[in-house]
Formats: sequence, C-alpha cells, structure tokens
Amino acid sequence: MDIKIKTALISVSDKSGLDLVIKKLHQEKIKLISTGGTAQFIRDMNIPVTDVSDITNFPEMMDGRIKTLHPNVHGGLLAVRDNQSHKKSQEKYNIENIDLLIVNLYPFEKTVNSGAEAEICVENIDIGGPAMLRSASKNHRYVCVVSDVSDYSGLIDELSKNTGKTSLDFRAKCAAVTFERTAHYDGIISSWFKRNDDALKEKFIAPASLSEKLRYGENPHQDAAIYKNSAHSSGIPNANLIQGKELSYNNLNDADAALQLIKEFDPSNDCTVAIIKHANPCGVASGINLLDAYKKAFACDPSSAFGGIIALNQVLDEETAKKIIEIFTEVIIAPAITDEAKKIIASKKNLRLLILENMFENTISHNFKSIEGGVLFQSNDNHKLSTLDISVVTKVKPTTHQTTDMLFAFKVCKHVKSNAIVYVKNNKTIGIGAGQMSRINSASVAVIKNNQMKDYQSDENSLKGCTVASDAFFPFPDGLLVAIESGATSVIQPGGSMNDKDVIKAADNAGVSMAFTGIRHFKH
Repeated sequence: MDIKIKTALISVSDKSGLDLVIKKLHQEKIKLISTGGTAQFIRDMNIPVTDVSDITNFPEMMDGRIKTLHPNVHGGLLAVRDNQSHKKSQEKYNIENIDLLIVNLYPFEKTVNSGAEAEICVENIDIGGPAMLRSASKNHRYVCVVSDVSDYSGLIDELSKNTGKTSLDFRAKCAAVTFERTAHYDGIISSWFKRNDDALKEKFIAPASLSEKLRYGENPHQDAAIYKNSAHSSGIPNANLIQGKELSYNNLNDADAALQLIKEFDPSNDCTVAIIKHANPCGVASGINLLDAYKKAFACDPSSAFGGIIALNQVLDEETAKKIIEIFTEVIIAPAITDEAKKIIASKKNLRLLILENMFENTISHNFKSIEGGVLFQSNDNHKLSTLDISVVTKVKPTTHQTTDMLFAFKVCKHVKSNAIVYVKNNKTIGIGAGQMSRINSASVAVIKNNQMKDYQSDENSLKGCTVASDAFFPFPDGLLVAIESGATSVIQPGGSMNDKDVIKAADNAGVSMAFTGIRHFKH
C-alpha cells in the first residue's frame, strides 16, 4: 500500500545532509512541521515551515524538554487512517495526519564518550525523539519514519521513483531499523546508569554498533561481522591498524586472546612477549628486552608460532621487528612502535600491525557468549595472583626463584584452554598442553611440545628443574607424576581435590615443592 506524503514532522539533532532532504520534500510540495533549531535551519533555506508549537498550541518549555509530547503530535503519528473512531477523534480535536517523521536523537553516546559530567549526560537523554520514533514505527502502515542521516538517500530515492509516495515494504524496513536504533539508544543509557554496578542484571543488554562486516566467520561458509561496544575505548576493536589487510574473524578472536594474556604483564615490571595460535598461547616469555623475550617465547613452540599472533607489552623496536619478520606472522599487537621498526614491518605488506596505546586499561568487567536459546554471562576472570595468595603444602619449600616461576606459569595457565598444563623455567614457557579432555593428557602434550624444541634444546629449555602449573586441581597423582617424571621440581595448582592428600604425598615422595592457590582458572 503506497501512501502519499502530505505532511512531514522534522526534528533532528544532527543536521548534516538535511538540506538535501528538505529540498526534496519542498519539491514534492510536502508541508513541513519542525521544532527549534531544525525549524530555523529550514527557514534559513527560505523554505516555509510550521512550528510544532502552532500544532500543539503550547510553546516549547522547560529548556526544550517539552516540545512534541502532545496528543496533536502523537495522534497525528498514531492515527489509523481507515479507523472511523480514530477519524472522529481527529476531527473533534483537530489532529492533523503526519505522514513522514524525520528524527535523530540527542547525542547521548557521544556526550558520554567525551567524558562529560553526569548532569550533562542526563540532559542529552532524548525523551520526545524516541517517543515519536516508536509511535511512527508502530503505525508504519500509514507513516514513514526516518531515524538516521544514513537513511536520507533511501528516502529521497523512494520519493523520486514513487512520485512522492512510500511503499509499505519501505516503511516496514524503516520501522524495523528504527526500533533497532531506539533499543540500542536505551541500552546505552541503561548501561551508563549501571556502569558502577557489578551485580548481575535482570535483563541482558549489550549495546554495540556494527563496526564492519567481515569476509567470513571461522570458516568461509559462515557470515560474520564485528560490533563495537561504544562504552569501551580499549580493546582490539579500538586498535589502530597501521598496516596490512583487514582482520578476519579468527584474527580478531586470536588477537583478543593475545591482548588479554599480555595485559597480565605490567610493562613497568616485565618485558614480555606472547605468541598466540588458535586462541591458545604457544610461547610466552619475559626477558631483559623485547628481542630477548621474543626469542625465548618463539623457542617454546617454533612450528606453532608460524602464522601466529604476537603481542608485546612494550614499544616495538627495530631489532625485535627484524627478528619477527623472519617467519610469517599474521598480526602484531603493541602499545607503540618506533619509526625504524615501522619501516621494517612495512616490508611485509600482509602483516597486520595493531597499535593499542591504552593496552593496559582494565575496562572489561564481564564477558558473554551465545548458546542456543540463551546467553551465558559471567564476570571477567580478573584475579591477580601474588605470593600472599599461595600456600605451600609440601615438606620441601619453593625457592624464591621457583616462586617467581610459579607466579609466571599461573599467569599464562589462566589463558590456556582447559584442561591446561604449562611448564616454565626462568620466566619463559617451555611446554604447553592445552584443551585436552584429561589433565594427564595435557601434561603429556606439554612434554611432547618440549621435545619438539630440537633446534632450541639446551639446559635452559630442558624440563629438568622446571615449574609446572595446572589451571585446576590434579584429581589424582597421575598427571602430577607425568610432570615430575619429566623433570618438574616445583608445582603450582589450585588444590581442592578430594584426593589432595594423595597428590601432596606424591609430591613429597618425589621431593618437589608444591603450592596451592585456592583459585581455579578454567577457560573454555
């Protein structure tokens, strides 16, 4: 059903591109009704416009808070044109039909992101705009609604090809996208009000805007996109892509895993490099400088490092850049880069370079993922382990050096898919077992990975004298014994198994030290 546009109400915060729409509406001899600054904008174009106060018979008041919240506006938007009862009400109260509504909302999101004070943010919560948009959208059988500057060209095309009319299909699409926008707008407001509330919400709301469509998802037959959460200025979606082609779904997922791991290592205390493959670390090390740390991280699993994601917690320098480009790497993430290093990375045109200046901001308090029929939601695993958190449970006490390696290993283990086992020596991983169905298998896989370090084997990379970390308790001594038989002399694990006594006894019999953390780090 096509509807001829006779009257349009226009009230916009963002006036960019509005002149083209106004010219088209004037050309189609459509009566224009408007408010405040928008009405003045139209008058400045020398085009006739009726003030909304002439329709409502009330002036704009309360600093503009009250303008369009009136029956003469909402009646004109909500009236069902072929309903006799509605028609009688319109005739009785002199309510004119409104066939087209053009409204975009107060810039609440932009105001919040600018760091404005709470009072200013509250004043940028639009009330009349969303009310009109919802009224017009509900009555889309008769009313066309346009809720964003990006829709202007579509409206102009629709009016041009239909001689000033809009089709029902066009109006329905406009209504759908408008409800989507008002829901997003309300979601941002709700999230802002609850920004300091860590309690689980009654309703799941996650306002995010389409950042870009991706070539495909995990596999070529899957559609994919990335949506940016406007409440956060940190994270991979806000990184600066210095060079390289667009990131894929898998790149983004792996890059986030790399970022969350490298954030464990304070750049003022550690010079650390992490290499990620398929969302799992395949090498992590701290060193005297980035080059030293990179070499040690790479040595842990050289074959898996090929095509991986590299995250660094300090400024990427020339020497480290030279070493990195010796093999194929998908993505590099760093807080900054020197000009010399940038030139070196530029020689590999397909290598993506992401600079994230605020890398170490902790803005994420929760995470979630969809499952069929619902959403799983949880607070982020932000627990930071210190020496005060660990409890030595064996006769042999760990040395200071072993305690340092324990803390390093447990940091890494937290970011390895469960079941997770990590072998560490001198603040570098030398074997990682990830994602196995049993802990004993993870312990064995980590040993196999260490045995593959053929070109890098030395006493420094030998499992003899290493530390082993487990993301959850050893349910039986068998997994622990695999680590001990491989050379581990110190162990860190959460504890809490019914068989803790047997596990502790096995450690004591082997003469190794073991500490419990009381904290588990499952990662699925």
